[in-house]
Amino acid sequence: MPSPPLAPISASLDLAYLRSMTLGDVRLEREVLELFKAQTRDLIAKLAAQPANARELAHTLKGSARAIGAFEVGEAALALEGAMRERKHIKTSFKALEICVAEAFAAIDAVLANSN
Repeated sequence: MPSPPLAPISASLDLAYLRSMTLGDVRLEREVLELFKAQTRDLIAKLAAQPANARELAHTLKGSARAIGAFEVGEAALALEGAMRERKHIKTSFKALEICVAEAFAAIDAVLANSN
């Protein structure tokens, strides 16, 4: 009988992908997740202020999220980037991004809590 996963399985964070990117190094995985959370908090705060470089910030977040397996955040950041380009539905897209980020952070927190 297979063992249950150490952290809840979440669509918000693809752990198999993350582990393949960190070559199974748990300390590196923790570091990457903590850095992602810090960077994402900063980017979300900057995006909320709607600076002139907001599309570039959304693009950065998209790449960071995809790199760690937070694909829903990446897709939401891509949608925000497109909304900004078209100048339509920006507030709705930003709110969707915030929701995806909150879900990803919950999944990350679960992983971090179980990797001590």
